[in-house]
Amino acid sequence: MHMREPAHFSGLRGELRLHEPMAQHVSWRAGGAADRCYVPADLDDLAAFLRQLPAGEPLLFVGLGSNLLVRDGGFRGTAVLMHSARQHPQLTDGRVYAEAAVASPKVARFAALHGLAGAEFLAGIPGTIGGALAMNAGCYGGETWNIVERVLTIDRAGAWHTRVPQDYAIDYRHCSLRSGAEEWFAAAWFCLSPGDSRVSRERIRLFLKRRIAAQPLELPNAGSVFRNPPGDHAARLIDACGLKGLTRGGARVSEKHANFIVNPKGAARAADIEWLIEAVRAAVRAHAGIDLFAEVRIVGEA
Repeated sequence: MHMREPAHFSGLRGELRLHEPMAQHVSWRAGGAADRCYVPADLDDLAAFLRQLPAGEPLLFVGLGSNLLVRDGGFRGTAVLMHSARQHPQLTDGRVYAEAAVASPKVARFAALHGLAGAEFLAGIPGTIGGALAMNAGCYGGETWNIVERVLTIDRAGAWHTRVPQDYAIDYRHCSLRSGAEEWFAAAWFCLSPGDSRVSRERIRLFLKRRIAAQPLELPNAGSVFRNPPGDHAARLIDACGLKGLTRGGARVSEKHANFIVNPKGAARAADIEWLIEAVRAAVRAHAGIDLFAEVRIVGEA
């Protein structure tokens, strides 16, 4: 059942917060508060926390919040904040190991410095490894699950599981356990090819240059809002509808990249952003007969 009152925990080393403003934890800088928020000290502490939660407590795992919108009414449950600047990738038995809390660009740079190729595209993923795994994030011709050897997951009872790619249904911007079990990513081992460190670092530099030139990174945003439909680009379809600059409250469809919604002054409500998402979807459907599907996850109460 729902945890209406704060539970009494024991033996935890992380930080439990009440009524935490989630706008501080999502890259759009908009939205309501979570009833509770837990910042685990490490993976063992996360397991201890989950073991003490009521079985029916709604859970929301958040990395850098770069693919998430929490509605203005907030999230009635517990948000687990997984990003940690203290976490870094490691090299173990020729594999790059990274916990879910590690920012994806760190893995790209770490692999390049160690002469391993294939992870350069992760430099353009503005989120954590946990988020990249959950949505099979990709760009510049690379996708996360193409380089995964195995993953470590945790269920809501705090039990650990080791999974391999064959355990998942993986597609474009999609990943789900074939068994249907509810588990969250805790870490991953990446199998990369021997490469030239200088070449990999140059590729990363060029990827980041392209990203800066094409995307409104100077303004709060959540990356690409919609998946690209087969054989086309969401940005082209949105631009063809004349929607660049479309504004609602403090939110706006970016003039620089039509598949981005920005919050220039940090004044937008989550409702403004969600309204624009639906308006863009309706316009593209009417103009081109194509249904766009959102990459971003929308949770909480209006």
